[in-house]
Amino acid sequence: MRGRGFTLIELLVAITIVAILTATAYPAYRNHVIRSQLVDATSALADVRVRMEQFYADNRTYASGENCGVNPLPTLERFTLSCTLSNSNQAYLITATGNSGSPVAGFAYSIDQANTRKTVSWVSSWGTLPATKDSRWLIKKE
Repeated sequence: MRGRGFTLIELLVAITIVAILTATAYPAYRNHVIRSQLVDATSALADVRVRMEQFYADNRTYASGENCGVNPLPTLERFTLSCTLSNSNQAYLITATGNSGSPVAGFAYSIDQANTRKTVSWVSSWGTLPATKDSRWLIKKE
């Protein structure tokens, strides 16, 4: 009577197939997760910009004392927002920087009063920033 079950070769072939599938699928999954989290930063920046413009329409300045008119800035789980004023409080730059230890660490985006959207930085595993980084928010590899 012959035993039922798998031979060692069959088991090794199955493990090899699973390892190959995992090695190709995991990076794609990881990039998808990162891209979904980058939307938090870009939507928060757009929202704060709208609120800053509403503040400016009411007060003719972007400043509220020493702070930006929208104070406090929203708190995000994976990003830290910061605002700097310039040009006698008639200009601002809002930046979203990925928190260290999170999947989006190394990413940074900004927006200013002229609605200039910039990708300040991204992770080196995504390659170098394309030349278009100064005109839009990049949320995926190109």
